[in-house]
Amino acid sequence: MGSDTTILELLRNAFSDCLRPEHFTNYGHCSECRDHDHLLRSRDVNTLAIEDVGNSGWDPICYISPEGFAYYFPALARLALEDESKLYGWYGPQLLFHLNDNVCSRYLPHFRQEQKQAVVALLRHIGETRQDLLANYAQVKELQDAIDLWS
Repeated sequence: MGSDTTILELLRNAFSDCLRPEHFTNYGHCSECRDHDHLLRSRDVNTLAIEDVGNSGWDPICYISPEGFAYYFPALARLALEDESKLYGWYGPQLLFHLNDNVCSRYLPHFRQEQKQAVVALLRHIGETRQDLLANYAQVKELQDAIDLWS
């Protein structure tokens, strides 16, 4: 079992060539897409915080492009490995939602094999190191589903 630091380094390397898109959403679609795009454009992979993506009712990642998802994936992994937030809880369930979501089929073709393997390494690491959180948030099945999908 690797450390959180090792997994995050693996992810940073696997996604290091993902360029920051000019826009992250279909910003001309509606005011919600525009607001989410504005927020994501104001952050980067190092500054994205749980406050930005931790509200499942107002989550910009639900509207993000495949390129934006790949760009921000190391940040999302970092958030999933952080301790629970008093206000937002643990980010792990939200990440698993995005990885298992029906729209993830739009993400998978954009990920190279090395990136998919890094995603699976993260998921296995979460399974090994966050068993209590997975159980408390009823995410054991979702974790396995994501591992199966991304393998």
